Amino acid sequence: MLSVDEWSALRISLIVAGESVLLSLPVAIAIAFVLVRARFAGRPFLDAFVHLPLVLPPVVVGYLMLLLLGLHGTIGHWLYATLGVRLAFTTQGAALATAVMSFPLTVRAIRLSLEGIHPGLEEAARTLGAGAIDRFVSVTLPLMTPGILAGAITAFAAGLGEFGAVITFASNIPGETRTLPLALYTAIQTPDGDTAALRLAALSFCLGLTGLIVAEHLSRRLRARFGP
Repeated sequence: MLSVDEWSALRISLIVAGESVLLSLPVAIAIAFVLVRARFAGRPFLDAFVHLPLVLPPVVVGYLMLLLLGLHGTIGHWLYATLGVRLAFTTQGAALATAVMSFPLTVRAIRLSLEGIHPGLEEAARTLGAGAIDRFVSVTLPLMTPGILAGAITAFAAGLGEFGAVITFASNIPGETRTLPLALYTAIQTPDGDTAALRLAALSFCLGLTGLIVAEHLSRRLRARFGP
C-alpha cells in the first residue's frame, strides 16, 4: 500500500507527464512536418538540434534550462519581472523539463508516420481543389494520427521516468516537484527506505510497461484503420 507521500509523488508524476505532452505535442507535429516536407539549408542542423536531448546527459539539459529560465537567467528573469511567471523549482518547470527530454521521441514517432504517407494522396486532394490547410486537415492529419498518438503515449510514459533534467531544473520538493523517480531516489537515500524504494520501482516499471503496450496497441489499430 502506498503511503501519503508516495501517492503525492504518483499524482505529481501524472500531472507532470500529462502537461509535458500537452506542451510538446503541437510543436512536435509542426517540427516533424517541417523535417519531412520542407527543404532548406539549415534542415540537418534543425534535425540534430531536435534530437540533442537523446544524446546529452539529462543533467546538462536541466542545467542549460536553469541558466536560461531560472530567476537569474536571461529569459527566466524577464518572465518573472514582466509576467510574474516562475518556472524553475515548480511543477510547471518539471513539466517543461520533461517535455524537452521527451520531445525527440514524439517528433520521431510523428515523423515516421508522416514519411509513410504516399504523396499522391495529397496531390489527388490538391487536384480536386483542396487548399494547403484543407489537405493537411482532411488527408495528412488523419493519416498521421497513429504516429501522433504513439508519440504522445510514449512521451507520457517516458515522462513518468524522467529524473536528471527535473531534479536539476525543478529540484526535489515534496508535494511540488517530487515525482516517482525523485521519490525513489529519496527512498534509496533514506535509512530503512528499501521497502518504499522497491514499491516505487515496481510502480514505475508497471506504468512504463503499460504505456509502451498501450502505445503499440493504439498504433496498430489506427494503422489498420487509416493505413500506414
